Amino acid sequence: MKILITGANGFIGSFLVEEGLQRGFDVWAAVRPGSNCKYLNDERINFLQLDYTSEKNLTATLTEHKNRYGAFDTVIHTAGVTKSHNKKGFEEGNYAITERLVCALRNADMLPKQFIYMSTLGTYGAVHEKEPFDTIKENDIQVPATNYGKSKLKTEIYLKSVPGLNYVIFRPTGVYGPRDKDYYLMAKSIKYRFNFISGIKKQSITFIYVKDLVKAIYASIEKKVKNRCYFVSDGNQYSSTEFGNLIAAEFGYKWIINLKCPLPLVWIICHTLGGVAALFGKTFTLNRDKYHIVAQRNWLCDITALQQELDFTPDYPLQRGVTETVEWYKSNGWL
Repeated sequence: MKILITGANGFIGSFLVEEGLQRGFDVWAAVRPGSNCKYLNDERINFLQLDYTSEKNLTATLTEHKNRYGAFDTVIHTAGVTKSHNKKGFEEGNYAITERLVCALRNADMLPKQFIYMSTLGTYGAVHEKEPFDTIKENDIQVPATNYGKSKLKTEIYLKSVPGLNYVIFRPTGVYGPRDKDYYLMAKSIKYRFNFISGIKKQSITFIYVKDLVKAIYASIEKKVKNRCYFVSDGNQYSSTEFGNLIAAEFGYKWIINLKCPLPLVWIICHTLGGVAALFGKTFTLNRDKYHIVAQRNWLCDITALQQELDFTPDYPLQRGVTETVEWYKSNGWL
């Protein structure tokens, strides 16, 4: 099995590479020129530099690769952006690079047996927000509230329209684990006994540990799934304080201060930080787009298809995943 993983040097991508090697696959890690590849140090990894800014360059690179090594059986496409100053940045970083990649694969006569795309639960937006919360289902109308979610939905629609492309789309909820930087910021805050919570009203949150997400993706490869979409979570729901309390327990804390911030104040903070970041050409974790994510109250999703079609059962309940994550943060000097 010859597999190409884009965004291979990223949080999720690096775990996908490791699992592919563990399974004995011929793994090719697609990275951009100048990428930090510190988590890709296994000598069995093959590297392929891709220029996502040019369909012509992508076609040339892939054609050369095909002539020398043959085509890929599977492409797992995780390359993209989760933060940007504006809609244009998300469009370029998620939709445009995917379109160019698929066009280049087609130009080179290299459409794989499976094209697996990393999307997001955020393509559905705020669904079933009135209590008691109902689960978000695949047949619910997708109305994303963020530019990030809109760019991912546009990409999903495109992939479904490409003749002969056997797509598999994964829509995970909040992905956490070692190497992740977003939930690390929460852990760093909790180290000082503060847990920042957005909103006063009840919020039902869902999570998936990175290794369980990777497990689901490889299950779709084993079962040769075609033209399907899957929500991904561990199947449980949590309150806005449970994740933080589990992190606190890893520090041996019996108490922390849970700061519940009203959404109007969260809006001010996100828009202020987003504006300041844009002035300096940077992006902060809390920004204007992120506000819609933290404001959403219902993140429950229906994983029945994942369980029935891929025989998915998570190996990591939240407590085990948090323990392993915090231990990694500590051992690698992050905390």
